[in-house]
Amino acid sequence: MLEHRHRSIGASTLIALLVAAILPHTVFAGPEEDRLAFVEYFQSRFPDVPFDDFANGIYAIDDDARTQWLAIEEFPPYEFAVERGEALWQTPFSNSNTYAECYEQPLGEIRAAYPRFDTVRAEVVTLDLSINHCRVANGEILLAYDSSEMIDLTAYLAWVARGQKIDVQVPDDEPGALAAYEEGKRFYYSKRGQLNLACADCHVTSVGMYVRADHLSASLGHPTHFPVYRSKLGRVISMHERFYGCVRDVRARPFDLQSLEFRNLEYFLAYMSNGLTINGPGARK
Repeated sequence: MLEHRHRSIGASTLIALLVAAILPHTVFAGPEEDRLAFVEYFQSRFPDVPFDDFANGIYAIDDDARTQWLAIEEFPPYEFAVERGEALWQTPFSNSNTYAECYEQPLGEIRAAYPRFDTVRAEVVTLDLSINHCRVANGEILLAYDSSEMIDLTAYLAWVARGQKIDVQVPDDEPGALAAYEEGKRFYYSKRGQLNLACADCHVTSVGMYVRADHLSASLGHPTHFPVYRSKLGRVISMHERFYGCVRDVRARPFDLQSLEFRNLEYFLAYMSNGLTINGPGARK
């Protein structure tokens, strides 16, 4: 049962996470120290959950929900998005080039290369942003970040990347990368909105507890399965659409999709999930 998985948390881990939550504007450790503390926290809290299983989100800790999810995965509701994305990927631009020519990586490794800090642009570049960079370079119009075309393309790239490990880098010799990481970390631990809640309030300290009729999932592993088909919406959404919804739900003003704020947040969360396997697109309630 879920209750049996709630164990005592290592004191050093809890202190590190509480300090980060209370004083998010101060840097106490490097990214790798943060990540190790993050992983230790969730593994201490859910000792029966293997590390790799955190890639499955709430289904790693909620047995009943997991059973329902496995049944849904027999006929995945995102498969049409994957098929449409494959067709879009293979369709040449008006200049006869294709998306593949914009990337150095083999097809199956493209998704795993993002998000990353681009030293030329001096900012975090996500997979979605890179797709639009590719389109502009080939004389095509930008895609809206919540458009079906963008969602389908990222769903396809996630599908062919299944089995790849998240391996986000924050280079020691690039101050801009560390600054972006710290901004994402600050966003994650900062309270906002009329409800005065931070991301960590739901997805660290309250993991496994009920919000309405569902249990709250752990942030560890969140980036692995996007884009996801959400049953309540009846469509596939991006990670940034989920960010937008969370910020809106705490009654704060959301940032734009692919804003610098959301890209830095994705950078931080993806780094926290380093070593987990990409298993998108996913299906969630």
